[in-house]
Amino acid sequence: METKLFSPYTIRGVTLKNRIVMSPMCMYSCDTEDGKVRNWHKIHYPARAVGQVGLIILEATAVTAQGRISSRDLGIWSDEHVDGLRELVSLVKEHGAKIGIQLAHAGRKSEVDGEIIAPSAIPFSDQARTPKEMTKADIEETIQAFQNGARRAKEAGFDIIEIHAAHGYLINEFLSPLANKRKDEYGGSPENRYRFLGEVINAVKEVWDGPLFVRISASDYHPEGLTVQDYVPYAKRMKKQGVDLIDVSSGAVVPAKINVYPGYQVPFAETIRREAEIATGAVGLITSGWQAEEILCNGRADLVFLARELLRNPYWPYAAAKELGTTIPAPVQYERGWLF
Repeated sequence: METKLFSPYTIRGVTLKNRIVMSPMCMYSCDTEDGKVRNWHKIHYPARAVGQVGLIILEATAVTAQGRISSRDLGIWSDEHVDGLRELVSLVKEHGAKIGIQLAHAGRKSEVDGEIIAPSAIPFSDQARTPKEMTKADIEETIQAFQNGARRAKEAGFDIIEIHAAHGYLINEFLSPLANKRKDEYGGSPENRYRFLGEVINAVKEVWDGPLFVRISASDYHPEGLTVQDYVPYAKRMKKQGVDLIDVSSGAVVPAKINVYPGYQVPFAETIRREAEIATGAVGLITSGWQAEEILCNGRADLVFLARELLRNPYWPYAAAKELGTTIPAPVQYERGWLF
């Protein structure tokens, strides 16, 4: 049977062979602590390409050394990172997948040694370090770092860039009134809190003309925080700036209790897609082929992003195809296992 999940999807001239996306997930596997690609990455990501994932997005990759979540994160803050990333891109593309990179800065959630920065000097939790409030110079330098990261991503041959504006990291901190108490043009009103992300998008687009995604946290799960309705106007702004797709996650800007269940974040993607009229990716405990197919066929999102399910099973697309009663190509080395 024909399925939406295994239909191609074209975005700004890049065609994904299916609608299955591997979500960026931190691997904390750079044991050299210099941000460079290691053997782990060269095995982990191409395995999912062999498994027929349409788009693989690398883990949060830091645009500054200070902006890493942990000292073992991948980095793109130096030209020395490009060769390893280029090799990784080649390995993934060799097996028919497209590959993206998530450009990130951890902000106040960075766990590396030394000074950490954020829009305001407010710690993430009672146990966390207090960050330094960013100066205008810090803001300008960080925007430049995102642009430099985008330039290096282009040199490495990535198909897609995703800007990480979710999960309580730096850009999310600027967006949320729970973390941003600034009194200047980067704080206060929703328009001011959006300014940092808007300037990052503009800077990236100066050097990048390929597909551009932004990952957001569509709910702060806090009575004084942002909701999906607050993100609708933000999504409209992103669309005007040339963002092609919004990867809709939620939470993690402040500690919060979240009631999780299969597809619990899909309604956020559906709302953004409908009300901002922009393509979205749905995430959140999507585990079966029929569940993914329902999301796509009912117009709730344009792509499905899988995380933990692809950790459990790198070959999930084959299982989903069997569940949906269809077949997908397999590498010749695997044909006997697939056909018989």
